[in-house]
Parts: sequence; structure tokens; C-alpha cells
Amino acid sequence: MKTFLLELLNNEVLVYTLMAIMPLIWVIPFALFAVWWERKISAHMQDRLGPMYTGGWHGWSQTIADIAKLIQKEDIIPTAADKKLFMLAPYVVFTGSYAAYAAIPFAASYVGSEINIGLFYIISISSLVVVGLLMAGWASNNKWSLFGALRSAAQIVSYEVPVALSLLAVVMVVGTFDLQEINHLQTGPVWNWLVFQKFPLLLFACLIYIVASLAEVNRTPFDLPEAESELVGGYHTEYGGMRFALLFLSEYANMFAVSAIAVSLFFGGWNSPFGDFLSGHWLLDLFWFLSKGMALIFVQMWLRWTLPRLRVDQLMYVGWKVLVPFSFAIILGIGVWVLAAGQ
Repeated sequence: MKTFLLELLNNEVLVYTLMAIMPLIWVIPFALFAVWWERKISAHMQDRLGPMYTGGWHGWSQTIADIAKLIQKEDIIPTAADKKLFMLAPYVVFTGSYAAYAAIPFAASYVGSEINIGLFYIISISSLVVVGLLMAGWASNNKWSLFGALRSAAQIVSYEVPVALSLLAVVMVVGTFDLQEINHLQTGPVWNWLVFQKFPLLLFACLIYIVASLAEVNRTPFDLPEAESELVGGYHTEYGGMRFALLFLSEYANMFAVSAIAVSLFFGGWNSPFGDFLSGHWLLDLFWFLSKGMALIFVQMWLRWTLPRLRVDQLMYVGWKVLVPFSFAIILGIGVWVLAAGQ
């Protein structure tokens, strides 16, 4: 039996398969928890209680009951829809979301693929989500779905520019695209985190990234692609059952992905804020990484139930006339600082 287990562990295909599945083991429970968590956050912010009964304590299993019901729904495809694209779109969206997890370092000893262009890879592969959203909107043969898909494509493409520029500002300082190496550069107590170095330039880059990432994942105040008061439900209006669940899972997977990138680049990654205290074990690394990520998820939820939705013209104004110029100014400032420091 021991020999058999050793042979399994030495099987590279099996090891790579397990490495690929591990983020999925996190994403699915996270999505179920995050839906319940957001319900409770919104309820308390509005002086309500939210789910209270299903499962007992604060209705903790309400989302599990909802997803169980959703899975049992009949798979309906609109008669006038482009059936092949309609069925394929949710898988393309989820593939783009999930593939980004390959380069995210959850711990010092675990990263799906420690490639030296990890940050560049995440920016590029996440663009696949836009293709899936356009497929979903077009294939539904519904004007509200098409409007939502076009809005989403324009929004994501526009805000990818300040996102990429703010990440480039970090790369100019650290000199690498490897997220794991960037985590190692922040080893030590909290003042070693990049967001607290080279103040205020990297702090401003962090703020620009957080604002632009809200638009990347269609969160309020940038939730125009799913504006219920205008577009019914946006690009997923015609979806139901498991396909709707897959789109919903992708949205929350994206939320954690953008938070994980911010954690890795600005907030020390898997490093403990107390230096060598409570660090050094992969479980502790994982705890700190997930805790920081969940803190940023809370900020995203907090903003959703605090801010009003922007108009389309305001959305584009913020992206192209506010965030992009400030991003270029930060890059110019960091470039001058790096050049001066080098000399």
C-alpha cells in the first residue's frame, strides 16, 4: 500500500491534476459562503436580519438550499437563441475566471504555476471572460442580454487600462512579473508590505487598482452590465439552472481573484503582518492570504450597499479621464524615482 501511494505521488500527471483542482476546492465553498455573507452584510447595513432560519444559526445553509434548488431546475434554452454559443458561454466565462488562479500564490509552498510572467498571464487570460460575456449576450437573442454584454465588454476593456497601469507601477519597483517572488520581497512585518513603501505613489496605485477592479468584476458602483432596474438581469437574463449557477460562481471567483492580486502586490501576500511570529508554516501562510483576501471582499460588499450606480457616461469619464491620467502620472513618478535611486 505504501509503495502504491508513493507511485501515485511520483506520477506527474496526477500531481498536476491535484494542483489544478485545489483552487476549485476553495472557489465553490467560498462562493456559497460569500453569497450568505453578502446577504447578512446588506441586511445589517439596512437594519434587517437577513437569512435566519434555514440550517439554524443565522440561516447559514440558506445558500446551500438555494443552490440545491437551482441545480434541479429544468435546463431551458430559448427557442430563438443560438444554442451552441448559448450553452458554451458560461463555460468560457468560468474558464477565464478559473485559469487566473494558476498563477496566484496561496502560500510559500503552493502556487499552481510559478511562471516568471505570472502577473502578465493573469491580465491576459482574464480577458477571456469578455469573450464569454459577449457570447452569452449575443446568443440569448434578447436585447437586454445584448445591451448588458456590450456594456460589460466596453467596461472591462476600458478599466483594464488603469488596472494594467497600476500593476505596471509595482513591476517597475520590484522588477519582476512573478507573483511568488513579489511575495518573498515583502517578507517581514507589516511595514515591509509594498503599499507602505515608496509612499504615496504605490498607495495611490493600490487605490486605483481597487477602484478599477470593481469595474472589472461588475460590482457597484460599476454594475451597469447587470443593472436590474434597466436591463432586467443583463447578459444572464435568459440563463437558469446550472448555467446560471456557473455564471454566478464565475462572478464570485473573479471577486476573489482581483482581491488575491491586490493582496499579493500590495499587502504582503501570504506573509504574516507580525514578521516571523505566526508564520513559517503553509497553513499559516494560507490563513493570512485568505484572511487578507476576505477583508478586501468585505470592502467590495460594503461599497455595493453604500454607493449608488454610476451612469454610463460617468463610468467612462471615471475610467478614461480620471483613473488613466492618474495611472500615467504614477508611472512617470515611479520611473523618475527608480532612475534617481539607481543613479
